[in-house]
Amino acid sequence: MEQYVIKPWDTRDDGQPAPVDWDMQVPPEVDAIAELVMKEYEMSVSSKTLITSKPDKGGAIWRIETDKGPRSLKVLHRTPERSLYSVGLQEYVVRQGARVPALIPARDGKLFVEKGGKLWIVTDWIALTQATKVDLAGAQELCFGLGEFHRHSKGYVPPQGAKNSSRLYRWPNYYQKIAKKIGWMREMAKAYGETTASNSILSVVDKYERQALDALERLKASAYPRMVQMGEPHWGVVHQDYGWSNGQNGPGGLWVIDLDGVAYDLPFRDLRKLITSTMDDMGVWDLTWMRGMIEAYHRANPLDRESFEVLLIDLAAPNEFYKHLKEMFYDPVTFLNTEAEAILQRILSTDQTKDQALAELAKDISQYQPGDYTQAAVPATTVRQAPASASDQANWQLASPNPAAKGESKPVDVEPGKLIRLPEKESKPVRTAVAAKKPPVKEERRVEAARESGKREKEKEKLPDVVLFPNPELPFAETTTPASRQSERLKPIVATVKKAGSKPVKKKAASTGSAKTASKTGKKTVLNKSSVAKKASTKLPAGKALKKTGKSNEKAKTGTQLAKRSSSPRGTQHAAVKHPYKKAAAPSRKLTSNQAKKPRAVKSKKNRQKHAMSSVRKGEFG
Repeated sequence: MEQYVIKPWDTRDDGQPAPVDWDMQVPPEVDAIAELVMKEYEMSVSSKTLITSKPDKGGAIWRIETDKGPRSLKVLHRTPERSLYSVGLQEYVVRQGARVPALIPARDGKLFVEKGGKLWIVTDWIALTQATKVDLAGAQELCFGLGEFHRHSKGYVPPQGAKNSSRLYRWPNYYQKIAKKIGWMREMAKAYGETTASNSILSVVDKYERQALDALERLKASAYPRMVQMGEPHWGVVHQDYGWSNGQNGPGGLWVIDLDGVAYDLPFRDLRKLITSTMDDMGVWDLTWMRGMIEAYHRANPLDRESFEVLLIDLAAPNEFYKHLKEMFYDPVTFLNTEAEAILQRILSTDQTKDQALAELAKDISQYQPGDYTQAAVPATTVRQAPASASDQANWQLASPNPAAKGESKPVDVEPGKLIRLPEKESKPVRTAVAAKKPPVKEERRVEAARESGKREKEKEKLPDVVLFPNPELPFAETTTPASRQSERLKPIVATVKKAGSKPVKKKAASTGSAKTASKTGKKTVLNKSSVAKKASTKLPAGKALKKTGKSNEKAKTGTQLAKRSSSPRGTQHAAVKHPYKKAAAPSRKLTSNQAKKPRAVKSKKNRQKHAMSSVRKGEFG
């Protein structure tokens, strides 16, 4: 019997009209799977209420009333292998004493149920309250709780079979990407010169591109290369989506929720995101707030001098400019004519105080002790062991490879939710750019001329040793991407743009001959670089602005999906934490004009593709 695979449901494949508000509805198939999942647990459910859903990704959270008390039921929208990474982390930090929802085991002892091509988890429910945004004390509570979470995540190793997620070695690539795409913004502004914001963008784009390149050079000269050599478990994970909705006050202190997207990284990357977004909301870079937030984090998870320096570099990068202005890549004409000008002016107004505030903050570096990064590098490996809490490896075994991740529309026919033991596969060696290739073993036999002696000698070639560096993604390695895929991506677009106001550029027909080999005899169609470049020259017509919605961490969650610590032996008792933070009112320079609002994120991938340029491929402009 074929199984239903959960997919994003903001648009239906069967042509049915979409409900007005998918955020508070799920397809009947998903609801039916939720009923089956609840039967996998030792509990009697009396009611089930949908709290929120992610229709553009395929996730949802329910509050369920059970004979064991209120609980949370959640379907993780990522692939089972990727979700297993976050499920293992959630169990690990709970055992370290973190204020994180404790996972409730199913009847078979596993901490998840696999159905519909996704992983489902159940936790106890607890009502949480958001930290206050109006004074510094609330921001310090948020930063202190973040530091606690990072400290408890150190040493985590994901279970066997989990897809590893790491951004630890990708900082140089991130700055390179920002600089490159800011350069694309320049070309876009030139191509759409008649739009409202084009001249304003051209007047400042050089400055922000230089900021990104300066951040890259400073990172190369910093201790970052030595810091990442310590390995992923040394640093622990980052939340990646941390804010006032995912860090809330509860029993014993601040709780961290929604761990779906955790990944290995330098932990203070979360702190940087929290500071820059707070300064952007306030409309001014306030030194008192920045120092207060960093000091609160430092109390919970101490920073050393090298970490503080890299944090300063990350703060100086043009993060907010890139974050908000990259919306132009999805619908250039509409964005540049409507939202871009007001957003840009707000960013420029805020950044007037940025350089001076960071210069003063840099003087605090002497307050931090130097770190020790002299130990031998940790060799990278693809072998993933189970967390210390899992004595039986079968408790973490997925039922089958996820067919949806391979592009298949239907899963393998197995009994829904049945977790089976699969034979362990031999791990593949780590691939590195500098690893010497092992030639195949050759055995040569040389027979002496005089066979009457009856003696034979054998010689074997010695294999060269394979040099494995601490990480296959060596920092600052000269890695390049195919020019046809990235570096030349924008040239055919700009070259063919017809400056005719907001009128669309007609799509040119692909050249014939060697450009396209089509066969009436059933041969496979092949496109060369020329035809691909011509296809990339299409520009979208002016149209309605995309319907966008804020990120998941911007959503207010009534009664927050969260878990109260279970009364089982796995639970950890938390004592109340008193923070000696003094209240400090936020500066009053925040802009309130509706025209200066932040851009809303694009609703779904399908809507992005519908309005994106024909040359934009998934991930290229993300």
